[in-house]
Amino acid sequence: MGFAAQAQTAAVKPANAQTKVAGPQIQFEEMKYDFGSIKTGDVVEHTFKFKNVGTQPLVISNIGVSCGCTTPDWTKEPVMPGKSGTVTAKFNSAGKMGMQNKVLTIESNSAGGNAMVSLVGDVKDAAAAMNVAPASSDVSAPADAKEAKQKTKISDNKTKAKRKAS
Repeated sequence: MGFAAQAQTAAVKPANAQTKVAGPQIQFEEMKYDFGSIKTGDVVEHTFKFKNVGTQPLVISNIGVSCGCTTPDWTKEPVMPGKSGTVTAKFNSAGKMGMQNKVLTIESNSAGGNAMVSLVGDVKDAAAAMNVAPASSDVSAPADAKEAKQKTKISDNKTKAKRKAS
């Protein structure tokens, strides 16, 4: 008695395959950018890249921000299916301290609704950062036009300095 098996072939999609959505669909490469530690007053700018993975043109109508310290800019023309665009966020840390999480809400005609991206990081006190940084020891610039020449003699662990005006 013989047994016969017949395999049925079904279309199997890999787990990472993208399915085209009817209508426009925004998909960001990254949802969060960590700018690390900066000092108060520094300005951080980052560009988030996105792709329209839908079937119709994607149009961003507005970007809402969680704070007036963050200013957005974005691709203004329609982004065709399969094409890419950008959202740029500029964060001014003046008057800010500690951990920051600045959220941008991207309002568009995306079938998935609004999207959100964020800038995160730590803002340190500029004065404290200056106290921690080593002092500059740049002596290459003369204090005035009549620079004093200095000769140093080292003997028996004693240092003697002679100054001679030129």
